[in-house]
Amino acid sequence: MAATSSKKRGAAGAKKQQPRGNPQKARVSRDPAHIAKPTVGDWIGAARLRTLPLAVTPILVGTGAAILVTDVFHWVIALFCLIVSVSLQIGVNYANDYSDGIRGTDDFRVGPARLTASRKVRPRSVLLVALAFFAIAAVAGLAITIRTQQWWLLAVGAVCIIAAWFYTGGKRPYGYYGLGELFVFVFFGLVATLGTTWVQALALPQEAWFGAVGVGLLACAVLLANNLRDIDQDRVAGKKTLTVLIGRTATRWLFTVFVLAAFLIAAFLAFIGYPIAWLTLLALLAGLPAILIVWTYRDPRELVVALGLTSLTSVAYGAFLMWAFIG
Repeated sequence: MAATSSKKRGAAGAKKQQPRGNPQKARVSRDPAHIAKPTVGDWIGAARLRTLPLAVTPILVGTGAAILVTDVFHWVIALFCLIVSVSLQIGVNYANDYSDGIRGTDDFRVGPARLTASRKVRPRSVLLVALAFFAIAAVAGLAITIRTQQWWLLAVGAVCIIAAWFYTGGKRPYGYYGLGELFVFVFFGLVATLGTTWVQALALPQEAWFGAVGVGLLACAVLLANNLRDIDQDRVAGKKTLTVLIGRTATRWLFTVFVLAAFLIAAFLAFIGYPIAWLTLLALLAGLPAILIVWTYRDPRELVVALGLTSLTSVAYGAFLMWAFIG
């Protein structure tokens, strides 16, 4: 009996001496022998294809507003605007993979494993890919600047790249302090849409402004769905996203307001002379299920579906608004 009691006390003591911490983080292997090599699918996954429609939407709306003014489709400039937007989106996704990975933030994540956090790829390699896409965006932006002779756009492009990097990069990333949605609204809504219109028309009609706000709201909704999925893990990691700061219920309401407000803007445009804008309501076939998932999900992984549906809602919204402007 004494020996049995001694064994129990020893086991209990050993249990108490185990290091505390998140069990998911504890399971992350750091032994190179147990880490699989990255595949093409891993690299593609790190680009976060579900978010790429957000880079297309502002180009559609901005180009439609430009055609409304000039009655000319400057397809080469529009194409280079698309290259800038998509390259920045992919670049910021790889930059986030790198920055969150080296901080250990992604060790707690619920969604698909990231390249840096999984230790499949050296952080430096992920960083170089991010910088390569930023460079592509910079070169395309320079070409647009030379073509339009709007040299002040170089400063705008520089600010965009800086904002993309410091979302999760640097010593004080603004994405860790509840400012992610604000910057997404500004850069992936206002700047991307209005910039596309300006370089093609050298004018900013009210339609471009209304469209830019709608685009920005949907982009923010996608980020809210992403951060709602990771709310518990972000709290553990010390990442104070807006969702962490305001909680689940307020995030659900904000998500719903952002999605529906974008369609109210489209309805207003339909009332003031663009009846085809009513067709944007068809995009709610994806948007309403996303709202339903956000309110009823049980497993955080379900929010990956909501994120994808909201991205599809965004690009459909942009396509119908473009049609409304040029129809």
